Amino acid sequence: MLAEIKGLNEECGVFGVWGHPDSAQLTYYGLHSLQHRGQEGTGIVVSDGNKLRVVKGEGLVSEIFTSNVMEELKGTSAVGHVRYATAGGGGYENVQPLLFHSQTGSLALAHNGNLVNANYLKHQLETQGSIFQTSSDTEVLAHLIRRSGFSQIKDQVKNALSMLKGAYAYLILTENELMVALDPHGLRPLSLGCLGDAYVVASETCAFDVIGAEYIRDIRPGELLIINKDGITSEQFAFNSTKSICTMEYVYFSRPDSNIQGINVHTARKNMGKRLAIEAPIEADVVTGVPDSSISAAIGYAEAAGIPYEMGLVKNKYVGRTFIQPTQSLREQGVKMKLSAVRGVVEGKRVVMVDDSIVRGTTSRRIVSLLKEAGATEVHVVISSPPIKNPCFYGIDTSSKEELIASDKSVEEIRQLIGADSLTFISTEGMLGAIVKTEGTNGFCLGCFNGDYPTEIYPDTLQYYYQK
Repeated sequence: MLAEIKGLNEECGVFGVWGHPDSAQLTYYGLHSLQHRGQEGTGIVVSDGNKLRVVKGEGLVSEIFTSNVMEELKGTSAVGHVRYATAGGGGYENVQPLLFHSQTGSLALAHNGNLVNANYLKHQLETQGSIFQTSSDTEVLAHLIRRSGFSQIKDQVKNALSMLKGAYAYLILTENELMVALDPHGLRPLSLGCLGDAYVVASETCAFDVIGAEYIRDIRPGELLIINKDGITSEQFAFNSTKSICTMEYVYFSRPDSNIQGINVHTARKNMGKRLAIEAPIEADVVTGVPDSSISAAIGYAEAAGIPYEMGLVKNKYVGRTFIQPTQSLREQGVKMKLSAVRGVVEGKRVVMVDDSIVRGTTSRRIVSLLKEAGATEVHVVISSPPIKNPCFYGIDTSSKEELIASDKSVEEIRQLIGADSLTFISTEGMLGAIVKTEGTNGFCLGCFNGDYPTEIYPDTLQYYYQK
């Protein structure tokens, strides 16, 4: 059974460097900038051209990679990973990158996404004699590569990738080259940059800014990039697929200073807020956003509505997880420790509270309660995404279907449950128009909103998410 989910949980982040003497240090900074995508585990594999070395652990980047550890990581190429456990669960053995050794060389894998046919492939591989060392779906690719039968690593990887279904942004490091692959639908963001003569790859462009790298372009769906001493070669391992990048990257996951497909995330979120002001005009005194991912939308709403934006909620970033508290009263106290309402801002005021999503409804209910306890006379909730009615199979750890409040409740029923004076979700057309200035659905995955998934979903995966 899935672990208890309090809201949307980040995916994972990958970062890679080729051809730089400080590859491990650059990877450290790149992963630190991607820490919002995963806080459960992190790792770096470095190559000096002769061998691969890995350091990884459960915890934050700054906790695992101390100065002493970094001194020992020497090499001119590296791949790194920050993780939130999705398929396969947690545990040290599942922390990436995964490193494999064979008589023909070593191979390190870093993966962002989720394979919907992982269990099917694992069963097939185990009947052929494979023994898996982890419960992660990432390991499937390593077995497929080594069993492909081709002599060239490039052909081995292309053949293996062609068997995968789902979302994947892969970094594959050997002693001699760095390979970069994106699934045929481009469900996850992945970009290429350069730093002098070195090449860098990252889940988000904010990682380039941190190290002073220059953005070159996004990796194309179904593309395999091969980076080695001879430069970059582009191969296509899949054709004629419909591009379907995850819409929630713009709504929630990515950092506001990142650009995805040439679109700035902060600008897209601000536009969502402006659209909400049109779709949900409210007479109010102040607008506030739930930190941090909803601030941009809140600013947009306030600007378009002509209502002052105020910091009505403050987040304490130095509090541990609240879900481990053993009693409901202690969990409630934990929420108050993480988030506080500013009484001087909201007392006696009609408040518009902007948030990015409602998953189970428990967090929204607590935040509305915080604002009212601080003296807000009215709390109107506006959400910059449509109702999430279906689970995600591609690496976002949303709840099983019965835990998604919008799967079987109307907007009015949700409003009553969270205690808001009004509740409005942005329309799908409004959300997409805020991102790309058009209202077409081409190019985006909307599966969690409308149940229309870009790939086939295997029965065992459906059972996992729809279990009762």
